[in-house]
Amino acid sequence: MHVPGYGLQTIENERKKAMKGNEKLLKTLNALLADELTAISQYMVHSEMCDTWGYDKLHHAIEHQAKEEMEHAEWLIGRILFLEGSPTMSKLNPIHIGKTVADIIGKDEEADAGAVKSYNEAIALAGDVGDQFTADLLTTILKMEEEHMDWGKKQRIHIEQMGLQNYLANQTGGKEA
Repeated sequence: MHVPGYGLQTIENERKKAMKGNEKLLKTLNALLADELTAISQYMVHSEMCDTWGYDKLHHAIEHQAKEEMEHAEWLIGRILFLEGSPTMSKLNPIHIGKTVADIIGKDEEADAGAVKSYNEAIALAGDVGDQFTADLLTTILKMEEEHMDWGKKQRIHIEQMGLQNYLANQTGGKEA
C-alpha cells in the first residue's frame, strides 16, 4: 500500500529532522567543548610543571585529569556531529596557569567548579528541549568533573593539615597523589 506523500525520501527527511539538534543546545555543547579544550591545555601545562619540579604523583594525577578532559571533548564532538552541528575546535577560553603547587590546585579547582555549573545548566537545557541522550551524556561528564573537584578539595585539605612542605615531600616518587 502506498501512502501519498510518504515515500522513502519523506521518511528519511523526517528521521533527519528528528536527529537535528536544537540550535541553542548545539551552541551550549560547543561552549562546553571550548571549556574542555581549555581545561586540557591548562591541566597539561600544570602536569608538566609538576613533572619539572619533581612532583611525580601530582604530575601523574593532573595528567590523568587532562586525559579525562580529552575524553569529554571527544564525547562532545561526537554528540555535536550526531546532532548535525559543527564542532568548534579553534576556540579556547582564557587559561589560568598557577605559579606554585597550591596555586595550580586552586586554579584547577576553579576550572572544575565552573565546569560543574556549566554542565548543570546544559543538562537542564537538554531536558527542556527533550534530548535525554544528551542530558545523560552530560550527566556522566558532570560526575567526572565533580570527582576532579573532590580531588582538588582533598589536596587543599592535605596542604592545610600537613603543611605545604610535608605535602610536597609526599608528592615525589610514586604514581599518583
